Amino acid sequence: MNLIKKMLAANVAVLALWAVSAQAATNDEIAERIKPVGEVCIQGEECKGVAAVAASAGGGAKTPDDIIAAHCGACHTAGVLGAPKIGDTAAWKERADHQGGLDGILAKAISGINAMPPRGTCADCSDEDLLGAIKKMSGL
Repeated sequence: MNLIKKMLAANVAVLALWAVSAQAATNDEIAERIKPVGEVCIQGEECKGVAAVAASAGGGAKTPDDIIAAHCGACHTAGVLGAPKIGDTAAWKERADHQGGLDGILAKAISGINAMPPRGTCADCSDEDLLGAIKKMSGL
């Protein structure tokens, strides 16, 4: 019985040393892991993180091709769940006729329709961005 206890104690000691070495980190590494993921900014007060976010998010104007590639193409290339395919002007025209033209299609894109979420997953696209992508996909 003593031999079993010694073997178990050796295994526990090795495991404990491994756990300690796996968790060992510098204060900088710990601070990086537990830092806040965001900050609250109050209007009228300086917010040091806003400029960095604006710079990374604003990487230039979005072209219809960029929007289609990033957000629309996954469904509209293959016609997933009845989505009109890119370049199928007849299908897009039929939708436009039933929904009040391009403005009607834009309204459905903004609010979402059937399986398509609001703004087609492009939450930071302006209405003009969406309209440009719709025109490019539809050929209308």
